Amino acid sequence: MKKPYFLLLALGFPIMSMAQVTFTATNYNQIPSGWPSYNLATVDMNGDYLDDIVVVSATEITILYQQAAGGFTSTTITTTNADYTPDWSMAVGDIDKNGFNDLLYGSGGGVTFMKANATGTAYTETSFNEYVFSQRTNFVDINNDGHLDAFVCHDVAPNVYYINDGSGNLTFNQGGIGDHAEGGNYGSIWVDYDNDGDQDCFIAKCRGGGSSASIDELHQNDGNGNFTNVAVAANMANADQSWSGAWNDYDNDGDMDAMVGASSAPNGETGVHSLMRNNGDGTFTNITNGTGWENNNTLSIEHVSYDFDNNGFADMFGGSDYLAGGGGKFMYNNGDMTFTAFVDPGVNISDASIGDLNNDGFLDLRDGQTVYYNNGNNNNWIKIQLKGIASNFNGIGARVEIYGAWGKQIRDVRSGDGFAHMNTLNVHFGIGTATEIDSVRVLWPSGHVDVVDSPTINNDVTIVEGADPLSLIEIGNQKLELFPNPATVSLSISNVGLLNVSELTIYNMHGEKMLTQSRNFETINVSTLAEGAYILMIQTTDGEKYSESFVKKN
Repeated sequence: MKKPYFLLLALGFPIMSMAQVTFTATNYNQIPSGWPSYNLATVDMNGDYLDDIVVVSATEITILYQQAAGGFTSTTITTTNADYTPDWSMAVGDIDKNGFNDLLYGSGGGVTFMKANATGTAYTETSFNEYVFSQRTNFVDINNDGHLDAFVCHDVAPNVYYINDGSGNLTFNQGGIGDHAEGGNYGSIWVDYDNDGDQDCFIAKCRGGGSSASIDELHQNDGNGNFTNVAVAANMANADQSWSGAWNDYDNDGDMDAMVGASSAPNGETGVHSLMRNNGDGTFTNITNGTGWENNNTLSIEHVSYDFDNNGFADMFGGSDYLAGGGGKFMYNNGDMTFTAFVDPGVNISDASIGDLNNDGFLDLRDGQTVYYNNGNNNNWIKIQLKGIASNFNGIGARVEIYGAWGKQIRDVRSGDGFAHMNTLNVHFGIGTATEIDSVRVLWPSGHVDVVDSPTINNDVTIVEGADPLSLIEIGNQKLELFPNPATVSLSISNVGLLNVSELTIYNMHGEKMLTQSRNFETINVSTLAEGAYILMIQTTDGEKYSESFVKKN
């Protein structure tokens, strides 16, 4: 049962106060100017987990690599002439698990992929011939096979997606996740709204004129890659003009709520934003009135949700309040499912790509050649960085939870938030004035769970999938352990017969599959592996997964 705000107070849970922050603009001439406004990306591109600045054109990719000591180093990489440029949206993710992120361009005419080589110094273009009037693009593991697929909202036809064969090769598909013949598909967000461990898809729609194509869709994943539009039953079939939905757990009760943002006001009407609270039973309640959103008439195609003031509650950014001098419009979460509008006159933009561009634990904004640095406050924070092994390399689709005196906070890892831009893949949590975190829990798309106890606050923590030890598994007072470790020729598993094993798989630390064994599970030959660190994943016939790291020595 959900605990209301007043009950949390009565139980003695600390409710963190709102602490608005301001931003300071800094211009960077190294960022190319005059390129399309929909190609903004702020995301790590070289595997060091520091958010970089990415700008693309038809023939170039410019990356300003953030340096650990501060500042940026700029590199421009020449590419073949892309058939399509991201004049509508861009997504980023590592589709071949080589440690360097790839790019997905969504154009009004089609889709282009730019795949990084093994050193991140060059990109290979793949453009598809099918006509796609692209809107929001996403990387997501649709069939949950451990490899990132791509999803693209289609403006004038059923949506399309591209299935990854495991080597980064993609196959075009259309329909099944948004089939309206007129399209109207704009802002797709992949989110586990029903807490069943798989990725569902919400689509903010925009058509107008009374067309049924303007009704928002919520596609529920049955866990086997089959999707059903449950928007009507879930009370998410909104027909307002919306280009994006901002999903987050706004009341910290353990499930994802939604703010479906108005992008326009047809026929001179006031734009209608809808704040939808997740009831925890697959349905949502419109609680807009009384939350502060009913008084927000600022329109925007891009609404995104992050904890900008690190007080422990997710805020929202989107829109520019021209009546207040053109400043950026923030809606700060008060912690009781109400929001306070704050206009920062120094933020002269209505949307931006989001990331931590000076690695100080506070999220910044980037638009064009300008970075709006978050001036921060005294609140504490933690940043979680994921490395998938059995799951996709970026951990896209993972659910991250932190526990402390306040209870629980959750975040989902997404590639493609809001409508157009690409934001950080690192997971940020503010914890207000709290001085410790009890634990971090990662629920990977593979089903594996990793737990880190008592992490250091005001720091970044890298979690490798499967790094929590198999040796903690105990059945009938008998432990499962790997030996010898380090191994040279063979690796044995004690008491493995206590599990109904279906397959053993060894991954390197880049998440690449190195060996697979489907019988004789007591021992696996590792003599052909190069020297280094690996993870052994054990999968059972019951769908359970266990893992353990080991070292191969020559």
